Amino acid sequence: MPYPEGFLKNRSVFVPGKYAVISDEGRVTNVVPGIKGCAMTILASPKLGANFVQLIGTVSEKGHTTIPYGREEGVESFLFVLDGAGTLKVTVDGRAETLAAGGYVYAPPGKGVGFASAGDAPVRILLYKQRFVPHPDPEMRRPWMVTGSIRAIEERFYDNMENVFVRDLLPVDEAFDMNFHTLAFLPGGCHPFVETHVQEHGAYIYEGQGLYLLDEEWIPVQTEDFLWFAPYCKQACYGTGLTRMEYIYSKDCHRDEAI
Repeated sequence: MPYPEGFLKNRSVFVPGKYAVISDEGRVTNVVPGIKGCAMTILASPKLGANFVQLIGTVSEKGHTTIPYGREEGVESFLFVLDGAGTLKVTVDGRAETLAAGGYVYAPPGKGVGFASAGDAPVRILLYKQRFVPHPDPEMRRPWMVTGSIRAIEERFYDNMENVFVRDLLPVDEAFDMNFHTLAFLPGGCHPFVETHVQEHGAYIYEGQGLYLLDEEWIPVQTEDFLWFAPYCKQACYGTGLTRMEYIYSKDCHRDEAI
């Protein structure tokens, strides 16, 4: 890493119990057992206050797993190919798929995601895991492996607004206690109201810029920022750039709260 130009700076913000904005200036590489030939950074974990773990990293042409990620009993996992010219072979419970940029895979509890570069070019990935909350109905089907690409999913208007678009990456089915979505704002697009809800989110902005309300602060955000929203944190966004703003985010869903 070269000497810095000018003063050291970092736009990251962390308000314990409420929210975090983690910009790319301050990232460090973490050693993650079972992941080789990759430069991975842990973005979120219970140490942050999150009920999940999320990583970002670059998979080199020799990158691969020696242990499926998130294969612990009762843990579900998700992999998203953020960008890059290469392809990634992913394996879940013996089933193999090849993913390019925009591709993703969900691994049911206890299965984990194995992956290996095809050796053609590096790719960047997001990795995610959380503890699965079983459905209270013992007759409910267990969640299943899901794979696809955001490029094959048709966007729909978000709350009937023609300048905000959403995609569901996982089935909207009570068998799943989580989902991933993409949310995109054309310049001037915004949420229809300020949200305050029990769900928490982890969001990664991969295009554009915006102004995000987090608790009581309006914070400028941009490409490569990761955001964590605690439950009940007030939140809303305006797309403020000259181009579309888009991010991928996690959401817990389809479950009552424990007492």
